[in-house]
Amino acid sequence: QVQLVETGGGLVQAGGSLRLSCAVSGGTFSRYTMGWFRQAPGKEREFVAGIGWRGAGTTYADSVKGRFTISRENAKNTVYLQMNSLEPEDTAVYYCAADRSANILVQRTTRYYDYWGQGTQVTVSS
Repeated sequence: QVQLVETGGGLVQAGGSLRLSCAVSGGTFSRYTMGWFRQAPGKEREFVAGIGWRGAGTTYADSVKGRFTISRENAKNTVYLQMNSLEPEDTAVYYCAADRSANILVQRTTRYYDYWGQGTQVTVSS
């Protein structure tokens, strides 16, 4: 059974930084395209960033481009999301997700992802 566990969330002031981690177990991590999504209260879950299973391709939502960086470390079965210059609008529960299809494209919609973590809360105060 594939499990994803996110860590690293918390409370930070605007302009600060956080690094989220997502550890994956029970599957072939190196073959998964990985994505980070977030969901704020009363809003739909939205795509934040994704990285291809070969690690070469990354893509970001326009709202985080230039501030967030996604990376992966296949030897540790872990994907990261470095978040800098955080804004109150970034407040949400952040989820990591795995797409096992081995599609070379990074998908931006939730329906393409097969496995999900439980989420970690990020709160940015103004």
